[in-house]
Amino acid sequence: MHVSLIVPAPFDLVSGGYGYDRRIVAELRAAGHQVDVVELIGAFPMADDFARDAACAAWDRLPADTKPLIDGLALPAFRGLEDAISSRGTVGLIHHPVSLETGISEAHQATLGDVERRLLPRLSRLIVTSETTAETLTARFHIPPDRVRIVVPGTDAAPRSAGGEGSGCEIVSIGTLIPRKGHDLLLRALARLWDLDWHLTIVGSPDRDPPHARELVALAEELDIAQRVRFAGELVGAALDAVWSRADLFALATHYEGYGMAIAEALKRGSPVVVTAGGAAGSLITPESGCICPVGDRDQLSKALRRLIYGRELRQEMAEEAWRVGQTLPSWKAQGDLFALAIG
Repeated sequence: MHVSLIVPAPFDLVSGGYGYDRRIVAELRAAGHQVDVVELIGAFPMADDFARDAACAAWDRLPADTKPLIDGLALPAFRGLEDAISSRGTVGLIHHPVSLETGISEAHQATLGDVERRLLPRLSRLIVTSETTAETLTARFHIPPDRVRIVVPGTDAAPRSAGGEGSGCEIVSIGTLIPRKGHDLLLRALARLWDLDWHLTIVGSPDRDPPHARELVALAEELDIAQRVRFAGELVGAALDAVWSRADLFALATHYEGYGMAIAEALKRGSPVVVTAGGAAGSLITPESGCICPVGDRDQLSKALRRLIYGRELRQEMAEEAWRVGQTLPSWKAQGDLFALAIG
């Protein structure tokens, strides 16, 4: 099978975003499939002229024998090419609808929603990363369920988190520093727990939304918790493993997740979790492995965090269940094979 994955630039197979895409590409190639990654310049998801020109040029260069696979973040650049993508049997990889992104104006949300309503139905098949996203496509964009395939992210074998060495609670949050991830809500919820011994490490790139990233650093100063918060940037390999090894608790106050790969990683490593129920964020969590709070509810988030930071024994009990749940999650190889079948 020959596939051309079309994504906004830059697509880095070592670091950066597109974690799901990178792993699927690697698994497809390992299975003997030819996968070309086509990078588009320009602004996304609100595609500018550069992005639209890049999409047209990339489309014209596609080999005749390839199956086009468009990442949902790149899809708005293909407005005006509806007939072209329909005629090629194009597949869409939809992590979550870009019109549901947090932190963009209502006008931009409306524009992106219109683009998705025009383009999503023209795709021959849509591969999504969770049942929640599949349901959203059916309910919001009227995509027939039989055209949607669910391929959740895989996980790697990983050592169990040992926790911090001291008496306090080491909290880890992983997610790009953008409004949708809700790091500001997490900081505000933790600031209320001044009487408890905790430390937060936030792992995530500041490059996608530098102004927001700077606002988060300033917020930690304003809340007088900067000495308890480490903005680690984007970490991979041994550096990321070191953060996970010290984790007592994983927390994410996300507004929406198409799946929640960092949450799956936390469970895989036996770390109890506290999250908000944005999209599919809570789909993997059992009541014994973590706490799920309403989206945007700082009070409930703060209360849940207090329970687990203060309750060391409760945290340890939840860690056992998190480890059990984590060991049931699928491997990346299995999901790569499933993805190949989904492309058709």
